[in-house]
Amino acid sequence: MTKRIGELIIVALTAILPTLLLWLPFIFRLETFWGIPLTNGGMATIVANYDGPLYMVVAKTLYNADLIRNYPLTLPIEYYAAHFPLYPAFIRLFAGIFGYTYSMLFVTNISAVVAIFYFYKFIKEFVGKHALFVVFVFSIFPARWLISHSVGSADPLFVACILASVYHFRKSQYLYAGLWGALAGFTKSPAILLFLAYFAYLATHKIKNIISGSFGAWVKSLDVVKTFPIFLIPLAIISVFLIYKQTFGNFLAYFNSGNNIHLFFPPFQIFNYKQSWVGTFWLEEIIFVYFFGALGLTKLIKKKEYLLSWFVGIFFVSILFVSHRDLIRYSLPIVPFLYIAFSDYLTKAEFKYIFAVLVIPIYLFSLVFISQNVMPISDWAPFL
Repeated sequence: MTKRIGELIIVALTAILPTLLLWLPFIFRLETFWGIPLTNGGMATIVANYDGPLYMVVAKTLYNADLIRNYPLTLPIEYYAAHFPLYPAFIRLFAGIFGYTYSMLFVTNISAVVAIFYFYKFIKEFVGKHALFVVFVFSIFPARWLISHSVGSADPLFVACILASVYHFRKSQYLYAGLWGALAGFTKSPAILLFLAYFAYLATHKIKNIISGSFGAWVKSLDVVKTFPIFLIPLAIISVFLIYKQTFGNFLAYFNSGNNIHLFFPPFQIFNYKQSWVGTFWLEEIIFVYFFGALGLTKLIKKKEYLLSWFVGIFFVSILFVSHRDLIRYSLPIVPFLYIAFSDYLTKAEFKYIFAVLVIPIYLFSLVFISQNVMPISDWAPFL
């Protein structure tokens, strides 16, 4: 028991300490670090990182259009429909203790702890005694994940809900899987892909019953009553749209939130440098995102991790249609499962040596990104 508590404390510290180290140059208002210039805005730089202030607006206004207009942001009211309510609700819940700005960072960090805790429960099955090392790697890599759980972002909460839901589904704990999946649905719209993955897995993993038996035997094997909680996921998303019906007067407000839905046909439109959320032709690293996503999927299939394969496969296909420069952030929900795909390599000594070197560029990139990814806010009074 004592050993387990010790491991849990280490897992929690692994989630929090990298964030604290990343905050230090901003806390001390350093103008440069490692010869690299930084924005000298203190913790306001952290708080002002996209899309944190937008979630604070939702937390304070609860999508009330008249209240939203009081904020010094030149965005259409419908734009806030792209920011689902669970993360802002948690910000509002703890605002009485920390104030809205630091409540936002608190919720982000607690979400990261939950995400990394469930990742630990997952990964120790595949890497055994190396689990805590791999947890440390996951806490900071990819760097975009480290950044996301160090600023105001709904991504850590979403990743935590996805990981928890898949973990419980894999153990046939369908009620827990459905409840965590519903929380994911209240956090971000791509939760619907989790529902599709569950549905596809349930429909196919006993397909042999049709071949060797009958259609009736296959339907019975699905155990619809037991697995019904997965339908909480689409119900959660529908509930969000009902909230928008009440607040914005438009059930489909999410789909009218401007250029927030970055799905385009045909796939690979991210290489259209004139897209509003691309804006550059320096995109070769995107090919590596596709490469590792596809390679990880094939490895999961070879490991016969069919549930994980369905989720990674469906999510990965959707990513092919995303046209946004920040594609790695959109890929974060499948990253934990790619660790499982490459788990055999993560325990090798050469990987540990390589990663020890990569810690420095990960830290530097994260500092620079946070320093520059700041919303221009002229008046902080409404946010406080």
